[in-house]
Amino acid sequence: MNKSIVKILVVDDDTFTLNLFNRMLANLGFTTVFCADNGQAALERVGSPTDSPDLILLDIHMPEMDGIEFVRHLVRRRFAGGLIIISGEDERTLQAVEKLARSHKFNVLGHLQKPVSQERLAQMLAKWKPPTQEEPEAEKKIYGPDDVFLAIKGGELVNYYQPKVGISTRRVVGVETLVRWLHRRNGMVFPDQFIGVAEANGMIDDLTLIVLTGALAQAKLWNEEGLKLNVAVNMSMKSFHSLVLPELVEGLAAKAGVPPQMVELELTESSLMEDVRAPLDILTRLRLKRFRLSIDDFGTGHSSLAQLRDLPFDELKVDKSFVHGAWNDEKLRAICGSSLSLGKQLGMSVVAEGIEDKADWDFMRESGCDVAQGYYIARPMPANHLPGWIRSWEKSSEKVDK
Repeated sequence: MNKSIVKILVVDDDTFTLNLFNRMLANLGFTTVFCADNGQAALERVGSPTDSPDLILLDIHMPEMDGIEFVRHLVRRRFAGGLIIISGEDERTLQAVEKLARSHKFNVLGHLQKPVSQERLAQMLAKWKPPTQEEPEAEKKIYGPDDVFLAIKGGELVNYYQPKVGISTRRVVGVETLVRWLHRRNGMVFPDQFIGVAEANGMIDDLTLIVLTGALAQAKLWNEEGLKLNVAVNMSMKSFHSLVLPELVEGLAAKAGVPPQMVELELTESSLMEDVRAPLDILTRLRLKRFRLSIDDFGTGHSSLAQLRDLPFDELKVDKSFVHGAWNDEKLRAICGSSLSLGKQLGMSVVAEGIEDKADWDFMRESGCDVAQGYYIARPMPANHLPGWIRSWEKSSEKVDK
């Protein structure tokens, strides 16, 4: 990176701070630096045809136009450069502003709390990379009810499986089943593009039946190969309207020759249940039949604590938004710790989703979490890839143990 040609705009209402940043940036080799002591002047620079900045260092606490308002204006101007949030405000406020900026799809390098050292500034600036000249990312294709209906009836849905690993033992204890749509023309389509359509148009039961039947058949094959793996299947709350669901699931498991204890049903509740009677009836009977129940994405729904109180779950899955980076974030550490403690006190197994690097793994291991799942371990994969992956994982685990 040629630092001398990187155009940096520093926005701060304090003249001393502007001079300080100017000096620190010059010491770091960044010589094309513009300063603005108010939001309006900064926006004029952003709109410049020749001097629009590549990177903005933004103080969020300014009179007339604060940093939040400034970000709103950057959205309207389609600013495509990098952004560093700077302030003397507390850490939680800085994190909130950073999250807001990221939600607007800005390239946010991070935040710095005043007073800022030259070393910390250098570390933050090292994250910046010039924007690539690639074609803009294509928008996701929107699929309608007819498309999803044909996918279900045409056998285009396939199951992928993501391993779940015991943190203390590093042994593979199970897999989560994740459905994919292998579209004839568009290739792989992910669940966020069709599950909602199926739920909204009365097709979720048919879709779930395909996923569950396929997962049970695959579990039977793995069992015959000597792989004793618990298989988890995601269930929509929309499916919990039929009181015969427990018998249906029981019959499918018996037909596949898979013990109920090896089948886990994962539920995500993103909205309040208007009537808990049917779900409570169905879930309790599933539990009586020895199927395992898991509350997925814990902490993101509106009624997670009520669910733990009312429904007989065996497993609590801490959502990835609270797990990844918790080792370096006070708020996330508090949420993870509380979730772990709650799960343990209720006698539940606790799974950490979103383990994306070794730091995540080490933190959750030290925290006493039971099971880990995430890209650091493995991405979802076709069923025929799993045995080979397990052999590779076990070999690498032996080296770690030694």
